[in-house]
Amino acid sequence: MTLNAERLNTFLGKAVGDLGAAFSAVLVVLGDELGLYKALAREAHTPAALAARTGTSERYVREWLGNQAAGGYVDFDAASGTYRLNDEQAACLADPAGPVDLAGAYEIALALFHTYPRVRDNFRSGEGMEWGDHHPCLFHGVERFFRGGYHMHLLGEWLPALDGVVEKLSRGGKVADIGCGHGASTVLMAKAYPASHFIGYDYHGPSIDVARERAAAAGVTNASFEQADASGYTGRDFDLIAFFDCLHDMGDPTGAARHARGALKDDGTCMIVEPFAGNTTADNLNPVGRVYYAASSMICVPVSLARQGPALGAQAGEARLREVVVDAAGFRSLRRAAESPFNIVLEARP
Repeated sequence: MTLNAERLNTFLGKAVGDLGAAFSAVLVVLGDELGLYKALAREAHTPAALAARTGTSERYVREWLGNQAAGGYVDFDAASGTYRLNDEQAACLADPAGPVDLAGAYEIALALFHTYPRVRDNFRSGEGMEWGDHHPCLFHGVERFFRGGYHMHLLGEWLPALDGVVEKLSRGGKVADIGCGHGASTVLMAKAYPASHFIGYDYHGPSIDVARERAAAAGVTNASFEQADASGYTGRDFDLIAFFDCLHDMGDPTGAARHARGALKDDGTCMIVEPFAGNTTADNLNPVGRVYYAASSMICVPVSLARQGPALGAQAGEARLREVVVDAAGFRSLRRAAESPFNIVLEARP
């Protein structure tokens, strides 16, 4: 076999970058947990100063800083021997309300390493894995990663893109947040629209407990949370029903959409926020698609298969979702109302 040296070097260059990212995943989580990023966001530090500021070992911190600077996650000033986060790095690594909570995303990566034995067995058997069977850091990582997008887009872009929804919520409406997890989206909307009432539903009991804690800590009194699956909640006459990054995971997405249609008012709206995806595999062969295919292989598809579902996957695409929501569940219309680098936002009307 004769190898093309240029193609080989190109591939290995990419692979080494990926390997460095994989090796560094634990160090990103560590930098978040130990407060290293937050300290570097405030001011420049030498390794010794950063260790003193954060109560850590200088020798370990020195190695951590070298890794982070080599990866472009921290800036290094060779003249002064100091490191710090620039504004853009700080927004993604040290600000929970920033545009992307990268440290939260790396918590998801950490959870996936924990689940490897089950992933391996599932690939051989075709069986699934329930959401609640994952390591707890998955639940916190998902909350953090998606919360950044919600803070960035939900109130200012996504809800205003829905026909008449903001006006209803401002006057006082009734909203269901299906698959609410830790309640990040529910609490955010409830704080923004105090005249409306919000109910978060999730079949994972521990997540509902955390959601109640989050709402109480935020001083939110117009939101409540109930343990129920997407086809079993009893609430009715909703002005808005929202699915945030969860419909594709479900064992019965058609049943969930059909149940939502029956629970809406006649003039109600269903907002379906899904991972950004095109309609074909070729459309999704890009960095965002790569992230979502990975998560889908180890989280989304197994969760659906655990309940004998269709395993739509995180890269289902709008056309496949239309088949579920309109053709099978009976919604009258579905349109793409908004999008962001990580999400598409679909508006379904009964």
